[in-house]
Amino acid sequence: MDTASLAVLLLLAAGASYVQTLTGFALGLLMMGGVGLTGVVPLPDAAVLVGILGLVNAAQVLARGWRDIARREFLLVIFVSLAFLVLGYCLLGLLLAASLDWLKLVLGVIIVLSSLQLLLRPAPYEKPSGPGSFVFFGAIAGVMGGLFSTAGPPLVYHFYRQPLRPVSIRETLVAIFAVNGILRLFLVGLAGNMPSASFWWGLLAIPVVMAFTALARLYPPPLTPTGLRRVAFCLLFLSGLSLAAPAFLKLFGDLS
Repeated sequence: MDTASLAVLLLLAAGASYVQTLTGFALGLLMMGGVGLTGVVPLPDAAVLVGILGLVNAAQVLARGWRDIARREFLLVIFVSLAFLVLGYCLLGLLLAASLDWLKLVLGVIIVLSSLQLLLRPAPYEKPSGPGSFVFFGAIAGVMGGLFSTAGPPLVYHFYRQPLRPVSIRETLVAIFAVNGILRLFLVGLAGNMPSASFWWGLLAIPVVMAFTALARLYPPPLTPTGLRRVAFCLLFLSGLSLAAPAFLKLFGDLS
């Protein structure tokens, strides 16, 4: 990895970890979208790096906030999400075998749909949802986590509709993503899909994530929650569209 590529990767890690700390999600989406656009590392390697960086971010966030985890909701989601994460990881292998453009198209569509979700402002429920809904959203999140280490959007949407304190929602999401990240890294090692040699330079992003996680806690931006959502929407939508559109044209352009 050359110096320019490493600098881009570190900038992506800084911005993604900052937003992740403020919202409870987005590290994986922003990192994968940015890597897909710039090509600084292969997408499968980027998913591994996202998993490692997510664990670093989670360790800092949960060191003080673990008591705020909503235990009922955490337990309802975690086991089914882990099971479907294995399925998602298997699907990643099938997409890679088919074409890298298919991988980019699927990732781009996921990012665009996730960004549109940020525009929705659903009213919170008066009562907690039943167990079945958490199982359903946990399964979708597991598949997305297995594919790209981006399990956030379905769970974020569902959790923010629950009558829970915002801090409890944030800490619960971070805990779920951390456990999912551990399993995904284990699957990568078990399958022998170790990253390329240049990937290891990406671990220099770990201190960057630690620094910007601390910065987000100490110095949050002068934005309202609505303003923060709009910024995140723009970043995600543009990166997802820029990633999916060229892949779609390559795959289906000859059919027109």
